Amino acid sequence: MRDVKSYSPPFEVGKPLQGGAVGRVVESRSPGLAAGDLVQHGYGWREHAVLDASEARKIEEIPGLPLSVYLGVLGMPGLTAYAGLLDVAAFKEGEAVFVSGAAGAVGSLVGQIARLRGASRVVGSAGSDEKVAYLTGKLGFDAAFNYKKGPVHEQLAKAAPDGIDVYFDNVGGEHLEAAIGALRRYGRVALCGSISAYNATAPVPGPRNLGRAVGERLTLRGFIVGDHAERMPDMIAEVGAGLREGRITFEETVVDGLENAPAAFIDMLRGANVGKMIVRLAP
Repeated sequence: MRDVKSYSPPFEVGKPLQGGAVGRVVESRSPGLAAGDLVQHGYGWREHAVLDASEARKIEEIPGLPLSVYLGVLGMPGLTAYAGLLDVAAFKEGEAVFVSGAAGAVGSLVGQIARLRGASRVVGSAGSDEKVAYLTGKLGFDAAFNYKKGPVHEQLAKAAPDGIDVYFDNVGGEHLEAAIGALRRYGRVALCGSISAYNATAPVPGPRNLGRAVGERLTLRGFIVGDHAERMPDMIAEVGAGLREGRITFEETVVDGLENAPAAFIDMLRGANVGKMIVRLAP
């Protein structure tokens, strides 16, 4: 959102915000799409969009699931979780995994994939007791904690007393420092986001224990989901099967009305959502 050099152009004042959207074709001049087809595109916050057919991906309704799954568990967040855990962090069966922001659209799936792929322990952090209960109850995490209730390093040490092998980082800051302290030799970190610093008005200090990465041979690797687009078919096949068989579940926080999109976006950054934040437009 800041006008600085980044992997993506900044939002432009006075123009619709970019973002994933699912809609229905109203009119088409492309042989590959017809009026009535369902598509996914990146034109974001608007009720209608005119775009080249190459910018839209045709999708099909999945019995029993809302179309919004293509924006969440079977969309960009799903691919972020899948590629981040399996490719960037190189998770292997029998390893212990820690996920921050674990009740969000990405974190909740990271934990479930790790569990289904044979993690020895899955630990998550979240910002409320209700979210903690959701992680250990419905999602099957082995342990979870409310990071607002005490130092992260102390709560992580209690939740994972034998240490961790993989950390999926959505938060940065105190969480990253605590994870570095808990990682076992040859541990890996998938650096997905650092939401704790997004609104900082001054430079945020880096982890004070980064020197530990040398002695323990740790790997910290940042990634952008767009670099892993080729993994989308694999993700949809595996996660889709998990959804059909009831082994993977998801939540959405749905807000109705385009006029409420700004408030929904801010609430997402504040952590008011469970799972994917969805804005539903009137049909």
